[in-house]
Amino acid sequence: MRLLYNSVLSVAAFAVLLAACSSKANNDKTTPAAAPAPPLNTKALLAYNPKNGDKQIDEVMQKLHQTRGFNGNVLVAKHGKIIYEKAIGWADYLHRDSLKINSQFELASVTKTMTSTAILQLIERGKIKLDDDVKKFFPDFPYDGVTIKLLLTHRSGMMNYVYFTDGIYKKEHRDEHKGISNAQEMALIAQYKPPRYRAPGVSFRYNNSNFMVLGSIIEKVTGMPYAQYMEQNVFIPAGMAHTKVYSKAVYDKIPVDVVGHDRGQWRYSVAQNFLDGPVGDKGVYSTVGDLFLYDRALRAGRLLKKATMDSAYTPRNAWLHGHFNYGYGWRIFEAPGQQVIYHTGWWHGFRHIYLRDMKNDIVIVLLSNLSNGSLLKLDDLFKAAGMPIVRKSAYKGNGDTSED
Repeated sequence: MRLLYNSVLSVAAFAVLLAACSSKANNDKTTPAAAPAPPLNTKALLAYNPKNGDKQIDEVMQKLHQTRGFNGNVLVAKHGKIIYEKAIGWADYLHRDSLKINSQFELASVTKTMTSTAILQLIERGKIKLDDDVKKFFPDFPYDGVTIKLLLTHRSGMMNYVYFTDGIYKKEHRDEHKGISNAQEMALIAQYKPPRYRAPGVSFRYNNSNFMVLGSIIEKVTGMPYAQYMEQNVFIPAGMAHTKVYSKAVYDKIPVDVVGHDRGQWRYSVAQNFLDGPVGDKGVYSTVGDLFLYDRALRAGRLLKKATMDSAYTPRNAWLHGHFNYGYGWRIFEAPGQQVIYHTGWWHGFRHIYLRDMKNDIVIVLLSNLSNGSLLKLDDLFKAAGMPIVRKSAYKGNGDTSED
């Protein structure tokens, strides 16, 4: 009798197990695990023969170099194919080193687009929320009501840490050669509690502090340096083999060959200092080719879901001249049937513009290490490439604001 009882139990247990396995199998069929994305064919994407380069664009760029002093690297791509690419001028005028197409430039504020991507990844993964207050991560943060969303949209009302920190270093005669880290910068803000410009959420005010704080949040939440997180979660998945984060808080000398030159003159080469320590608002070094790969990775959904990207490209502020706005870490140009997502950069002798025409699938990347007004003279390039003219002074319209 006991043997029969045990046999019945065994059969029943087996049936339950079989049902559970069958249920799991059925569930697995309805919600399959996402397969890892295949590696990008970066060699094919970056393939370019100068003999086949767009002649009209080349004429425009040669003129920009000769008459406006453009010095830097340029890439133009259409529908996923590079149609023009060139290195023009000096990497370091003092040593007469010429630029190469894979020369790495300090991206300045173009970095903000990548910090935004990292923050939105952490939101997708449930690690943080748009409405999280900075004090959740840094209890000593001196400002109330500053959320991740306000940082992403430059509506935090914070002071600019660059000017604040520069004043502290000069007043206290601190060592200006050693870079200050994000953690040290956040501690400095907590200690001195500098007054903010305005209350949070009132209006747009473009400010490096917002993205330095976001870089600090990335480090706090992930438990790894900003450079490591970006390498593992943005650069490698996008195939960006020539992109790195370099901070003066880590490196005595940033290990790149491209030197920034300020005031539009070669004799003013810029020596990096303590302000080249904080990252998130800047600090990414990259190439024109890698920025093209970054565009392809974003378009393909390799870094973020489409819905998340759409939210990043949604205007979050008042319109400037009826066409210009700011989303989550991206500048926005819109006209009827047109949208260009872009960002500019300007820091320590570097000046850039990175544009992505979403309708016509056009990418323009201009990275310059001679800070002059040449990037304000791009109308002919826009026309040659088939992109709308993205220049604020070219438009007058409703919704004008002086906040940008």
